[in-house]
Amino acid sequence: MRVIKAQTAGFCFGVKRAVDQVYELAGKEEGPVYTCGPIIHNEEVVGDLEKKGVKVLHTKEELSALEKGTVVIRSHGVAEEIYDLIQEKGLKLVDATCPFVKKIHRIVKREGENGREIVIIGNATHPEVEGIKGWCVSGVTVVGSEEEAQNYETDSENGICVVSQTTFNYNKFQELVEILRKKSYDNNVLNILNILNTICNATEERQKEAKAIAGEVDTMLVVGGRHSSNTQKLFEICKKECGNTYYIQTPVDLDSEMFQCSSYVGITAGASTPKKIIEEVQEHVRVKF
Repeated sequence: MRVIKAQTAGFCFGVKRAVDQVYELAGKEEGPVYTCGPIIHNEEVVGDLEKKGVKVLHTKEELSALEKGTVVIRSHGVAEEIYDLIQEKGLKLVDATCPFVKKIHRIVKREGENGREIVIIGNATHPEVEGIKGWCVSGVTVVGSEEEAQNYETDSENGICVVSQTTFNYNKFQELVEILRKKSYDNNVLNILNILNTICNATEERQKEAKAIAGEVDTMLVVGGRHSSNTQKLFEICKKECGNTYYIQTPVDLDSEMFQCSSYVGITAGASTPKKIIEEVQEHVRVKF
């Protein structure tokens, strides 16, 4: 069995930085350590950190109930009000927000203060998008589909600023932007359109490499947590190129039926997938199949 692993598979810069910070805190902090939501969308990593005493805060109310401890802002970022609440509570703050996400926070706040309406291209329920919305001081709309782009309307006199979730599908971003552009030309619905491609370079490179590999192999494996948005998008991209594409979390999910009539297997992984798991999958395919 010939196996090829994507060079871009696994932790991106922002995720590695966040995970390393939490592991370091877990080993030296005297008081309790909390993360605002799972530090990354990978159950293996989150479970390991929980064993080391790191607790996950799922709601604003849980944060409000704390009296002491260290709170880590995860790589996805959070709304500005969460920073204010941590400060009000007198808790220690460690900000592990991805720098590329922080950049979007600054953009939407600045553009909003200048009176522009904000359009976020992304998944409305994704924590990164929820965090970005929390920095918007003007009107904000999330657009994640062609239908939503077609139905978008505004009466903003100061124009529109378009940004993207860092892990959004690059090609889909371009498609939705074109719809918004066409509406502005045809109907003068959008007065001033300022489009900023804030998709992370690592995300774009990962998607392009995954697409290229999937177009060559017999079987494609996409490794990542079930709640990982960027891994889900990798799966969608690979599935279009290779019908025999599978979304797995660990080697346990592998099945011999995946490799029937296969001599060439490709492996890629989301930005929140540890190197160890990727290597285990790769070795398992080579040895077992």
